[in-house]
Amino acid sequence: MMERDELIRRIRLGEDSTLELKRVLLAGSKVAAPKRDEFADELGALANGWGGTVVLGVEDKSRDVIGIATNQLDAVETWVREICNDSVVPPIDALIRKVEVPGGGGGIVTVICVEIDRSLFVHKSPGGYFRRIGSSKRELAPELLARLFQERSQSRVIRFDESVVPKTTSDNLDEELTVRFLPDDSVDDGVQGNAARKLRLIADDEDEVARLTLAGVLMCTREPQRWLPYAYVQAVSYAGERTDVNYQTDARDIGGPLDEQVAAALHFVRKNMLVRATKTKGRTDRPQFSERAVFEALVNAVAHRDYSMAGSRVRLHTFGDRLELYVPGALANTLTPDTLHLRQANRNELIVSLLARCPAPAGLGRENLMDRRGDGVPIILKNSLGLSGRRPEYTVIDESELRLIIWAAE
Repeated sequence: MMERDELIRRIRLGEDSTLELKRVLLAGSKVAAPKRDEFADELGALANGWGGTVVLGVEDKSRDVIGIATNQLDAVETWVREICNDSVVPPIDALIRKVEVPGGGGGIVTVICVEIDRSLFVHKSPGGYFRRIGSSKRELAPELLARLFQERSQSRVIRFDESVVPKTTSDNLDEELTVRFLPDDSVDDGVQGNAARKLRLIADDEDEVARLTLAGVLMCTREPQRWLPYAYVQAVSYAGERTDVNYQTDARDIGGPLDEQVAAALHFVRKNMLVRATKTKGRTDRPQFSERAVFEALVNAVAHRDYSMAGSRVRLHTFGDRLELYVPGALANTLTPDTLHLRQANRNELIVSLLARCPAPAGLGRENLMDRRGDGVPIILKNSLGLSGRRPEYTVIDESELRLIIWAAE
Protein backbone atom coordinates (compact mmCIF):
# COMPACT_ATOMS: atom_id res chain seq x y z
CA MET A 1 0.00 0.00 0.00
CA MET A 2 1.46 3.34 -1.08
CA GLU A 3 2.02 5.83 1.75
CA ARG A 4 0.58 9.35 1.47
CA ASP A 5 3.93 11.13 0.98
CA GLU A 6 4.95 8.60 -1.65
CA LEU A 7 1.61 9.11 -3.42
CA ILE A 8 2.12 12.89 -3.52
CA ARG A 9 5.62 12.41 -4.94
CA ARG A 10 4.39 9.96 -7.59
CA ILE A 11 1.60 12.31 -8.69
CA ARG A 12 4.12 15.13 -9.05
CA LEU A 13 6.31 12.96 -11.31
CA GLY A 14 3.38 11.88 -13.49
CA GLU A 15 2.17 8.66 -15.08
CA ASP A 16 4.41 5.65 -15.66
CA SER A 17 4.12 1.87 -15.98
CA THR A 18 2.41 1.53 -12.60
CA LEU A 19 0.61 4.87 -12.16
CA GLU A 20 -2.49 6.16 -13.96
CA LEU A 21 -4.05 9.56 -13.23
CA LYS A 22 -7.70 10.29 -14.01
CA ARG A 23 -9.93 13.32 -13.57
CA VAL A 24 -13.47 12.43 -12.49
CA LEU A 25 -16.59 14.22 -13.74
CA LEU A 26 -20.05 13.43 -12.40
CA ALA A 27 -23.49 14.14 -13.82
CA GLY A 28 -25.68 14.13 -10.76
CA SER A 29 -24.79 10.96 -8.88
CA LYS A 30 -23.41 9.14 -11.95
CA VAL A 31 -19.82 9.16 -13.19
CA ALA A 32 -19.68 10.74 -16.64
CA ALA A 33 -15.91 10.56 -17.13
CA PRO A 34 -13.83 8.52 -17.43
CA LYS A 35 -15.99 6.19 -19.51
CA ARG A 36 -16.81 2.90 -17.82
CA ASP A 37 -15.36 0.56 -20.47
CA GLU A 38 -12.21 2.62 -20.95
CA PHE A 39 -11.58 2.63 -17.21
CA ALA A 40 -12.11 -1.15 -17.08
CA ASP A 41 -9.47 -1.51 -19.83
CA GLU A 42 -7.02 0.50 -17.71
CA LEU A 43 -7.59 -1.73 -14.70
CA GLY A 44 -7.20 -4.88 -16.79
CA ALA A 45 -3.96 -3.56 -18.28
CA LEU A 46 -2.44 -2.96 -14.83
CA ALA A 47 -3.51 -6.38 -13.56
CA ASN A 48 -2.03 -8.06 -16.66
CA GLY A 49 1.21 -6.13 -16.15
CA TRP A 50 3.06 -5.50 -12.90
CA GLY A 51 0.11 -4.03 -11.07
CA GLY A 52 -0.12 -0.42 -10.06
CA THR A 53 -2.30 2.44 -8.84
CA VAL A 54 -5.02 4.53 -10.45
CA VAL A 55 -5.56 7.90 -8.76
CA LEU A 56 -9.00 9.38 -9.37
CA GLY A 57 -9.22 13.14 -8.94
CA VAL A 58 -6.03 14.20 -10.75
CA GLU A 59 -5.71 15.70 -14.25
CA ASP A 60 -3.31 13.38 -16.10
CA LYS A 61 -1.60 15.90 -18.40
CA SER A 62 -1.15 18.86 -16.04
CA ARG A 63 -0.96 16.67 -12.88
CA ASP A 64 -3.24 19.16 -11.15
CA VAL A 65 -4.80 17.61 -8.04
CA ILE A 66 -8.48 18.52 -8.31
CA GLY A 67 -9.92 15.98 -5.91
CA ILE A 68 -13.45 14.61 -5.57
CA ALA A 69 -16.21 16.35 -3.61
CA THR A 70 -16.96 14.70 -0.28
CA ASN A 71 -20.60 14.04 -1.18
CA GLN A 72 -19.49 12.26 -4.37
CA LEU A 73 -16.89 9.92 -2.89
CA ASP A 74 -19.26 7.03 -2.15
CA ALA A 75 -20.76 7.16 -5.65
CA VAL A 76 -17.30 7.02 -7.24
CA GLU A 77 -16.17 4.20 -4.95
CA THR A 78 -19.28 2.15 -5.80
CA TRP A 79 -18.68 2.80 -9.52
CA VAL A 80 -15.09 1.52 -9.24
CA ARG A 81 -16.11 -1.55 -7.25
CA GLU A 82 -18.82 -2.46 -9.79
CA ILE A 83 -16.33 -2.20 -12.66
CA CYS A 84 -13.82 -4.44 -10.86
CA ASN A 85 -16.51 -7.07 -10.25
CA ASP A 86 -18.65 -6.85 -13.38
CA SER A 87 -16.62 -5.41 -16.28
CA VAL A 88 -13.39 -7.43 -16.03
CA VAL A 89 -13.15 -11.23 -16.35
CA PRO A 90 -12.07 -12.72 -14.01
CA PRO A 91 -12.92 -9.95 -11.52
CA ILE A 92 -10.08 -7.80 -10.19
CA ASP A 93 -9.34 -7.77 -6.47
CA ALA A 94 -8.53 -4.08 -5.89
CA LEU A 95 -7.80 -2.06 -2.76
CA ILE A 96 -9.88 1.15 -2.92
CA ARG A 97 -8.77 3.96 -0.57
CA LYS A 98 -9.78 7.59 0.03
CA VAL A 99 -6.72 9.76 0.67
CA GLU A 100 -6.46 13.42 1.60
CA VAL A 101 -3.68 15.27 -0.28
CA PRO A 102 -2.76 18.91 -0.99
CA GLY A 103 -4.89 20.31 -3.81
CA GLY A 104 -3.84 22.58 -6.64
CA GLY A 105 -5.47 25.58 -4.93
CA GLY A 106 -3.53 25.10 -1.72
CA GLY A 107 -6.22 23.41 0.37
CA ILE A 108 -6.72 19.73 1.20
CA VAL A 109 -8.77 17.61 -1.20
CA THR A 110 -9.67 13.93 -1.33
CA VAL A 111 -8.66 11.54 -4.10
CA ILE A 112 -9.52 7.87 -4.54
CA CYS A 113 -6.65 5.42 -5.01
CA VAL A 114 -7.36 2.10 -6.71
CA GLU A 115 -4.42 -0.21 -5.99
CA ILE A 116 -4.07 -3.40 -8.04
CA ASP A 117 -1.56 -6.19 -7.52
CA ARG A 118 0.10 -8.07 -10.33
CA SER A 119 -2.46 -10.78 -10.91
CA LEU A 120 -2.25 -14.55 -10.96
CA PHE A 121 -4.68 -14.48 -13.87
CA VAL A 122 -5.05 -13.02 -17.35
CA HIS A 123 -7.89 -10.49 -17.37
CA LYS A 124 -10.18 -9.57 -20.25
CA SER A 125 -11.83 -6.15 -20.21
CA PRO A 126 -14.49 -4.75 -22.59
CA GLY A 127 -11.89 -3.74 -25.21
CA GLY A 128 -10.01 -7.07 -25.11
CA TYR A 129 -6.74 -8.05 -23.46
CA PHE A 130 -4.45 -5.14 -22.51
CA ARG A 131 -1.15 -4.69 -20.74
CA ARG A 132 0.42 -1.56 -19.31
CA ILE A 133 3.51 -0.40 -21.21
CA GLY A 134 5.03 2.88 -20.04
CA SER A 135 2.28 5.40 -19.30
CA SER A 136 -0.34 3.85 -21.57
CA LYS A 137 -2.12 0.57 -22.19
CA ARG A 138 -1.51 -1.59 -25.27
CA GLU A 139 -3.68 -4.35 -26.63
CA LEU A 140 -1.81 -7.64 -26.50
CA ALA A 141 -0.82 -9.18 -29.82
CA PRO A 142 -1.78 -12.89 -30.14
CA GLU A 143 1.76 -14.15 -29.55
CA LEU A 144 2.20 -11.95 -26.46
CA LEU A 145 -1.18 -12.99 -25.14
CA ALA A 146 -0.27 -16.66 -25.55
CA ARG A 147 2.97 -16.05 -23.67
CA LEU A 148 1.12 -14.27 -20.85
CA PHE A 149 -1.33 -17.17 -20.50
CA GLN A 150 1.61 -19.54 -20.34
CA GLU A 151 3.42 -17.43 -17.74
CA ARG A 152 0.37 -17.34 -15.54
CA SER A 153 -0.32 -21.02 -16.04
CA GLN A 154 -3.89 -20.73 -17.30
CA SER A 155 -2.84 -22.59 -20.44
CA ARG A 156 -2.20 -25.55 -18.08
CA VAL A 157 1.31 -25.97 -19.53
CA ILE A 158 2.14 -25.76 -15.84
CA ARG A 159 -0.61 -26.96 -13.55
CA PHE A 160 -2.24 -23.99 -11.91
CA ASP A 161 -1.66 -25.25 -8.37
CA GLU A 162 2.09 -25.25 -9.12
CA SER A 163 2.17 -21.62 -10.29
CA VAL A 164 3.83 -19.01 -8.10
CA VAL A 165 1.80 -16.56 -6.03
CA PRO A 166 2.98 -12.92 -6.29
CA LYS A 167 4.11 -11.11 -3.13
CA THR A 168 4.84 -14.34 -1.28
CA THR A 169 8.30 -15.35 -0.13
CA SER A 170 9.72 -18.59 1.16
CA ASP A 171 9.70 -16.99 4.64
CA ASN A 172 5.89 -17.20 4.57
CA LEU A 173 5.99 -21.00 4.95
CA ASP A 174 4.75 -22.11 8.35
CA GLU A 175 7.26 -24.58 9.77
CA GLU A 176 4.75 -26.78 11.60
CA LEU A 177 2.49 -27.07 8.55
CA THR A 178 5.37 -27.67 6.15
CA VAL A 179 7.42 -30.33 7.96
CA ARG A 180 4.52 -32.78 7.82
CA PHE A 181 5.14 -33.09 4.07
CA LEU A 182 8.95 -33.22 4.17
CA PRO A 183 10.90 -36.49 4.23
CA ASP A 184 12.38 -37.25 7.65
CA ASP A 185 15.95 -36.99 6.36
CA SER A 186 15.39 -33.46 4.98
CA VAL A 187 13.86 -31.72 8.01
CA ASP A 188 17.29 -30.54 9.19
CA ASP A 189 17.66 -28.57 5.93
CA GLY A 190 14.78 -26.33 7.01
CA VAL A 191 11.38 -25.77 5.42
CA GLN A 192 12.91 -23.56 2.75
CA GLY A 193 15.40 -26.17 1.55
CA ASN A 194 15.56 -28.33 -1.57
CA ALA A 195 12.91 -30.73 -0.28
CA ALA A 196 10.28 -27.97 -0.32
CA ARG A 197 11.29 -27.14 -3.89
CA LYS A 198 11.08 -30.78 -4.93
CA LEU A 199 7.59 -30.93 -3.45
CA ARG A 200 6.81 -27.76 -5.45
CA LEU A 201 5.83 -25.78 -2.39
CA ILE A 202 8.41 -23.20 -3.53
CA ALA A 203 9.27 -22.18 -7.10
CA ASP A 204 11.06 -19.29 -8.81
CA ASP A 205 9.10 -16.65 -10.69
CA GLU A 206 10.19 -15.21 -14.03
CA ASP A 207 12.68 -12.98 -12.21
CA GLU A 208 14.16 -16.00 -10.40
CA VAL A 209 12.77 -14.84 -7.05
CA ALA A 210 11.66 -17.66 -4.74
CA ARG A 211 7.89 -17.59 -4.23
CA LEU A 212 5.33 -19.95 -2.75
CA THR A 213 3.24 -21.91 -5.19
CA LEU A 214 -0.52 -21.88 -4.99
CA ALA A 215 -0.44 -25.30 -3.31
CA GLY A 216 2.24 -24.06 -0.90
CA VAL A 217 0.04 -21.14 0.14
CA LEU A 218 -3.09 -23.29 0.52
CA MET A 219 -1.44 -26.08 2.53
CA CYS A 220 1.54 -24.52 4.31
CA THR A 221 0.46 -21.07 5.52
CA ARG A 222 -1.86 -20.29 8.42
CA GLU A 223 -3.81 -17.64 6.48
CA PRO A 224 -3.93 -18.51 2.76
CA GLN A 225 -6.65 -15.87 2.37
CA ARG A 226 -3.99 -13.18 2.83
CA TRP A 227 -2.93 -13.86 -0.77
CA LEU A 228 -5.94 -15.81 -2.06
CA PRO A 229 -8.95 -14.05 -0.46
CA TYR A 230 -11.45 -16.23 -2.33
CA ALA A 231 -10.02 -19.58 -1.12
CA TYR A 232 -12.40 -20.34 1.71
CA VAL A 233 -15.67 -22.14 2.47
CA GLN A 234 -18.76 -20.02 3.05
CA ALA A 235 -21.07 -22.05 5.29
CA VAL A 236 -24.69 -21.13 6.07
CA SER A 237 -27.39 -23.11 7.87
CA TYR A 238 -31.12 -22.45 7.33
CA ALA A 239 -33.98 -23.69 9.50
CA GLY A 240 -36.38 -23.97 6.57
CA GLU A 241 -36.14 -25.32 3.06
CA ARG A 242 -35.20 -22.14 1.18
CA THR A 243 -32.51 -19.49 1.19
CA ASP A 244 -34.01 -16.86 3.46
CA VAL A 245 -32.01 -14.64 5.80
CA ASN A 246 -34.94 -14.67 8.23
CA TYR A 247 -34.46 -18.42 8.69
CA GLN A 248 -30.66 -18.36 8.89
CA THR A 249 -29.54 -20.11 12.07
CA ASP A 250 -25.76 -20.14 11.68
CA ALA A 251 -23.13 -18.78 9.31
CA ARG A 252 -19.36 -18.89 9.12
CA ASP A 253 -16.60 -18.12 6.63
CA ILE A 254 -14.11 -20.96 7.05
CA GLY A 255 -10.51 -20.16 6.17
CA GLY A 256 -7.07 -21.54 7.01
CA PRO A 257 -5.14 -24.39 5.34
CA LEU A 258 -7.30 -26.68 3.20
CA ASP A 259 -7.22 -29.65 5.59
CA GLU A 260 -8.39 -27.39 8.42
CA GLN A 261 -11.15 -26.03 6.18
CA VAL A 262 -12.45 -29.57 5.66
CA ALA A 263 -12.44 -30.33 9.40
CA ALA A 264 -14.11 -27.03 10.30
CA ALA A 265 -16.76 -27.36 7.58
CA LEU A 266 -17.55 -30.92 8.73
CA HIS A 267 -17.87 -29.63 12.31
CA PHE A 268 -20.25 -26.93 11.05
CA VAL A 269 -22.51 -29.58 9.50
CA ARG A 270 -22.34 -31.78 12.60
CA LYS A 271 -23.23 -28.85 14.85
CA ASN A 272 -26.25 -27.84 12.79
CA MET A 273 -27.43 -31.30 11.78
CA LEU A 274 -30.60 -32.81 13.18
CA VAL A 275 -30.32 -36.25 14.80
CA ARG A 276 -33.43 -38.31 15.42
CA ALA A 277 -33.47 -41.11 17.96
CA THR A 278 -35.64 -44.22 17.78
CA LYS A 279 -36.13 -46.79 20.51
CA THR A 280 -36.77 -50.36 19.53
CA LYS A 281 -34.14 -52.49 21.27
CA GLY A 282 -32.08 -49.73 22.76
CA ARG A 283 -31.53 -46.25 21.36
CA THR A 284 -30.70 -45.78 17.66
CA ASP A 285 -29.61 -42.39 16.35
CA ARG A 286 -30.43 -41.47 12.77
CA PRO A 287 -28.55 -38.39 11.52
CA GLN A 288 -29.92 -35.95 8.99
CA PHE A 289 -26.96 -36.56 6.63
CA SER A 290 -24.29 -39.22 6.30
CA GLU A 291 -21.18 -37.71 7.88
CA ARG A 292 -18.94 -39.84 5.68
CA ALA A 293 -20.72 -38.59 2.55
CA VAL A 294 -20.46 -34.97 3.68
CA PHE A 295 -16.77 -35.45 4.49
CA GLU A 296 -16.02 -36.93 1.05
CA ALA A 297 -17.91 -34.09 -0.63
CA LEU A 298 -15.99 -31.42 1.30
CA VAL A 299 -12.61 -32.99 0.55
CA ASN A 300 -13.45 -33.17 -3.15
CA ALA A 301 -14.62 -29.56 -3.10
CA VAL A 302 -11.37 -28.05 -1.77
CA ALA A 303 -9.17 -30.49 -3.73
CA HIS A 304 -10.77 -30.15 -7.15
CA ARG A 305 -12.20 -26.63 -7.28
CA ASP A 306 -10.85 -24.29 -9.96
CA TYR A 307 -8.55 -21.89 -8.11
CA SER A 308 -8.06 -19.80 -11.24
CA MET A 309 -11.60 -18.45 -10.73
CA ALA A 310 -10.84 -15.38 -8.63
CA GLY A 311 -13.75 -14.16 -6.54
CA SER A 312 -15.46 -17.57 -6.36
CA ARG A 313 -15.56 -19.58 -3.15
CA VAL A 314 -16.91 -22.95 -2.08
CA ARG A 315 -20.44 -22.49 -0.69
CA LEU A 316 -21.98 -24.90 1.81
CA HIS A 317 -25.68 -24.51 2.63
CA THR A 318 -27.71 -26.79 4.90
CA PHE A 319 -31.52 -26.85 4.95
CA GLY A 320 -34.19 -28.88 6.66
CA ASP A 321 -34.50 -31.24 3.70
CA ARG A 322 -31.08 -31.11 1.99
CA LEU A 323 -27.45 -30.01 1.91
CA GLU A 324 -26.15 -28.02 -1.07
CA LEU A 325 -22.47 -27.68 -1.95
CA TYR A 326 -21.35 -25.31 -4.71
CA VAL A 327 -17.83 -25.80 -6.10
CA PRO A 328 -16.21 -23.24 -8.48
CA GLY A 329 -15.24 -24.63 -11.88
CA ALA A 330 -16.65 -26.91 -14.54
CA LEU A 331 -15.82 -30.61 -14.46
CA ALA A 332 -12.30 -31.44 -15.62
CA ASN A 333 -11.18 -33.60 -18.53
CA THR A 334 -14.53 -34.39 -20.21
CA LEU A 335 -16.12 -35.66 -16.99
CA THR A 336 -19.90 -35.30 -16.77
CA PRO A 337 -22.28 -35.52 -13.76
CA ASP A 338 -23.28 -38.99 -14.99
CA THR A 339 -19.69 -40.30 -15.13
CA LEU A 340 -18.33 -38.88 -11.88
CA HIS A 341 -18.71 -42.22 -10.08
CA LEU A 342 -17.08 -44.13 -12.94
CA ARG A 343 -14.03 -42.04 -13.78
CA GLN A 344 -11.42 -39.99 -11.98
CA ALA A 345 -9.72 -36.74 -13.05
CA ASN A 346 -7.69 -34.37 -10.86
CA ARG A 347 -7.59 -30.67 -11.67
CA ASN A 348 -5.02 -30.00 -8.90
CA GLU A 349 -2.58 -32.92 -8.76
CA LEU A 350 -0.24 -31.29 -6.28
CA ILE A 351 -3.00 -30.30 -3.85
CA VAL A 352 -4.47 -33.81 -4.07
CA SER A 353 -1.09 -35.39 -3.29
CA LEU A 354 -0.62 -33.13 -0.25
CA LEU A 355 -4.11 -33.74 1.08
CA ALA A 356 -3.48 -37.48 0.75
CA ARG A 357 -0.79 -37.08 3.45
CA CYS A 358 -3.07 -35.28 5.93
CA PRO A 359 -4.90 -37.29 8.61
CA ALA A 360 -8.69 -37.46 8.41
CA PRO A 361 -10.91 -36.42 11.34
CA ALA A 362 -11.62 -39.22 13.80
CA GLY A 363 -14.59 -41.52 13.46
CA LEU A 364 -14.88 -41.58 9.66
CA GLY A 365 -13.20 -44.89 8.89
CA ARG A 366 -10.53 -43.15 6.84
CA GLU A 367 -6.85 -42.68 7.72
CA ASN A 368 -6.06 -39.77 5.40
CA LEU A 369 -8.12 -36.99 3.85
CA MET A 370 -7.71 -38.12 0.23
CA ASP A 371 -7.97 -41.64 -1.16
CA ARG A 372 -6.10 -41.81 -4.46
CA ARG A 373 -8.31 -44.70 -5.60
CA GLY A 374 -11.17 -42.32 -6.41
CA ASP A 375 -13.77 -43.86 -4.07
CA GLY A 376 -15.14 -40.51 -2.88
CA VAL A 377 -18.08 -40.07 -5.26
CA PRO A 378 -19.25 -43.72 -5.01
CA ILE A 379 -19.23 -43.36 -1.19
CA ILE A 380 -21.26 -40.13 -1.41
CA LEU A 381 -23.83 -41.81 -3.65
CA LYS A 382 -24.07 -45.05 -1.68
CA ASN A 383 -24.18 -43.62 1.85
CA SER A 384 -26.59 -40.80 1.02
CA LEU A 385 -28.94 -43.05 -0.93
CA GLY A 386 -28.95 -45.55 1.92
CA LEU A 387 -29.86 -42.91 4.49
CA SER A 388 -32.42 -40.79 2.62
CA GLY A 389 -33.65 -43.15 -0.10
CA ARG A 390 -32.86 -40.44 -2.68
CA ARG A 391 -29.84 -40.32 -4.96
CA PRO A 392 -27.61 -37.24 -4.56
CA GLU A 393 -27.73 -34.87 -7.54
CA TYR A 394 -24.74 -33.37 -9.36
CA THR A 395 -25.42 -30.44 -11.70
CA VAL A 396 -23.06 -28.19 -13.69
CA ILE A 397 -24.28 -24.57 -13.65
CA ASP A 398 -23.30 -22.27 -16.55
CA GLU A 399 -20.19 -24.39 -17.20
CA SER A 400 -18.57 -22.62 -14.26
CA GLU A 401 -19.85 -24.23 -11.06
CA LEU A 402 -20.66 -27.74 -9.83
CA ARG A 403 -23.60 -28.15 -7.46
CA LEU A 404 -24.11 -31.21 -5.28
CA ILE A 405 -27.42 -31.81 -3.48
CA ILE A 406 -27.46 -34.41 -0.69
CA TRP A 407 -30.99 -35.13 0.50
CA ALA A 408 -31.76 -35.37 4.20
CA ALA A 409 -33.07 -38.51 5.88
CA GLU A 410 -36.84 -38.70 6.09
